[in-house]
Amino acid sequence: MRGAALLAKSRIDPFILGILAAVGVACLFPARGQGAEIASAVSAVGVGALFFLYGARLSTAEALAGLKHWRLHLTILVATFVLFPLLGLAVKLLVPSVLTPVLAAGVIFLCALPSTVNSSIAFTSIARGNVAAAICSASFSSLIGILLTPLLVGLLMETTGRGFSLHSVTSVVLQLLVPFVAGQLARRWIGGWIAAHKKVLGRADRSVILIVVYTAFSEGVVAGIWHQLSWLALAGLLVVNLALFFAVLGVLKFTAPRLGFSREDQIAIIFCGSKKSLASGLPMATVLFPAGSVGLIVLPLMLFHQAQLMICAVLARRWGARAEARGPVPATA
Repeated sequence: MRGAALLAKSRIDPFILGILAAVGVACLFPARGQGAEIASAVSAVGVGALFFLYGARLSTAEALAGLKHWRLHLTILVATFVLFPLLGLAVKLLVPSVLTPVLAAGVIFLCALPSTVNSSIAFTSIARGNVAAAICSASFSSLIGILLTPLLVGLLMETTGRGFSLHSVTSVVLQLLVPFVAGQLARRWIGGWIAAHKKVLGRADRSVILIVVYTAFSEGVVAGIWHQLSWLALAGLLVVNLALFFAVLGVLKFTAPRLGFSREDQIAIIFCGSKKSLASGLPMATVLFPAGSVGLIVLPLMLFHQAQLMICAVLARRWGARAEARGPVPATA
């Protein structure tokens, strides 16, 4: 029974199946001409709406209250926005022997993204970790990522010919930051309504992301970028993604106990600091990169997202079972 439950927890995320379906439809029926223009416009509006809802959902009071646990939050932010990007720089050494330049750029983009929110909190809860800290840290990461991720992308990709430009900055401000701030300002009036319709709005979030995926991959198909991807390159990408995840996981598991954190805090640090947000990454990619290359740019993120869910599901169940059987113990695999 336990094995069946574990398998259920680590099965493929239905959202990932939806994304794969969107990719398949884009490959078979890509948007062209006027259809492509309409899809691009809908995608841009959807991204703005998505970040408006992100702003409206984030409780500023709760985020500020969580600042008292600043050492834990700082540890997670360093893992997310310093450790990951430093490892991302090493990926450039794998071009062209293991990764193509575009896939390497995708891995670097992945390393600059904020942490996830929902899954970080869920896994921390299953493992009997500090859920309140996970909520605050994941929220901080998403908030800071709106500004920091584009800056990191510009810095890390400068030597790859994909540096930041004034147009990119303007796009980020108009499509991501302005809607987010507007959502924060509107929270006092619509916060209650949003809280009462979480499930419906959650489906709307995912629908927007599926539109973004379809549009991005349609443009890639029309531009012929998929001829650049071989099975060997895909295998190399999978290996790089797993190596990246386990490297960060290992660093956090080694350092968190030595920094004096409790078992519950260690779990929050590991789950919040080792993951990257697909929900934030896909819309950001459409703003930061040329339309024809977005499909390949987000491919590393899509694969990384599913891998992190499956691995963290196993770890969360294992640590949660240990907590129930033995009481508080150090978080070790």
